[in-house]
Amino acid sequence: MTLWTSQDAAKATDGHVTRDWQAAGVSIDTRTIEPGDLFVALKAARDGHDFVAQALEKGAAAALVSHIPEGVAEDAPLLIVDDVLTGLEAMGRAARARTQARVVAVTGSVGKTSTKEMLRDVLSQQGRTHAAEASYNNHWGVPLTLARMPADTEFAVIEIGMNHPGEIAPLSRMARPHVAMITTVAAAHLEAFEDLNGIAIEKSAIFDGLEDNGTCIFNGDLDSDLVRTMEGAAWASGGPVARFGACEECQYRLMDVRLSDETTVVQADLPGGPQLFKISTPGRHFAMNGLATLAAVEALGADPVRAAMDLARWHPPAGRGTREVIALDHDDEDLTFDLIDDAFNANPTSMAASLEVLAASTPRDGVGRVAKGRRVAILGDMLELGEDEIQLHAALSDLPYVAALDVVHCVGSRMAALYEALPEPLRGEHVDSAEALADKAHRLVDAGDVVLVKGSKGSHVSRVVDALRRVGRETVEEKRNT
Repeated sequence: MTLWTSQDAAKATDGHVTRDWQAAGVSIDTRTIEPGDLFVALKAARDGHDFVAQALEKGAAAALVSHIPEGVAEDAPLLIVDDVLTGLEAMGRAARARTQARVVAVTGSVGKTSTKEMLRDVLSQQGRTHAAEASYNNHWGVPLTLARMPADTEFAVIEIGMNHPGEIAPLSRMARPHVAMITTVAAAHLEAFEDLNGIAIEKSAIFDGLEDNGTCIFNGDLDSDLVRTMEGAAWASGGPVARFGACEECQYRLMDVRLSDETTVVQADLPGGPQLFKISTPGRHFAMNGLATLAAVEALGADPVRAAMDLARWHPPAGRGTREVIALDHDDEDLTFDLIDDAFNANPTSMAASLEVLAASTPRDGVGRVAKGRRVAILGDMLELGEDEIQLHAALSDLPYVAALDVVHCVGSRMAALYEALPEPLRGEHVDSAEALADKAHRLVDAGDVVLVKGSKGSHVSRVVDALRRVGRETVEEKRNT
């Protein structure tokens, strides 16, 4: 399938092509590039022009560049533009313009990637659906996602994120969504804003790019000042407005949530009547994301009842609450522990949601070295919280779910505040780096335990996740060799 011809790309970017070519995809990374892709030589940590020759050797159809790179022939298949990022943005806008797809844009301090993936899964059962494979939600991720969109797409899901004020509106105007959603507003990237209302204002900028009569969807359970901010921006867009949440004012209302070790069962009231749906992973936050998904599906003109049934097939992306069983002995199915990998990101809201999942989990007694199975939390620093970061870490000890835990291990200088605030019986290890705890992984867990690993990506607690997986493999191998 041809995604871009050289003529179409040149017209979109006002660029110059050295010779004709056709591309089946768009890539920014030579490590994952596929034959037939257009390689986009972005400047990030390194200059993509340094990798153009490698991309062409790997079978790239052409490269989007601002000049002919050193070592690349003048007659190589190139699209030459004044600025590569500007060229990618132009291709994104052109791809959006040539499709009749119904587009939903998703932002939020927590839950935007999971909600994007829910929407991708349920909409793909009702039409040709396009969404980014990863969390491509920034100044290059959004135009890249759009540039990769086939012309015959029927539904598109665009995730939009931010680190600083002024980022969301231009990306929303590029995506031109028919539906724009705010999953929630929380203390994430707070250091770049004066307060939570500043974050709400920035998130509400997603409504700026709505198509005429586009629908605004937002979380109605937040603080009243935040709701007023989002509601004001939503009504200013001129289209329909819908809230989701547990409060009475919500058109998509959460009535009951029941968590088990493996599922979340949700009773909701939709505009069309009561709706029961199940998600095959535990988490009250996933229930809210599912409810928001149904609101967006209906606003897009798809079938929310069918989507509610299809939500049962969804599982969270890696590092965002995925649950797996780690075997310590393949000959004894009881010698396992459960690992909840939520190591991709963290802020106080998402931390509370993950700890609620852990508190609702059921360890198994009588199978490990310790007679009682345990709920074990391994928590890394929450980053970009601003001047109140120490207090926000310490405040996690006040969460009601903490009382249900058996031991809490803390990673990082900020998490020292939580460690000091915890009751003495709950204190496990406190270390400055994830590597230090990863080296002790074999001593942290036992058969029957349920283990949560949660922290901001920059805290590197994913290394503890990797170490815990190795504990299983190495223990199994040791038993086989004895």
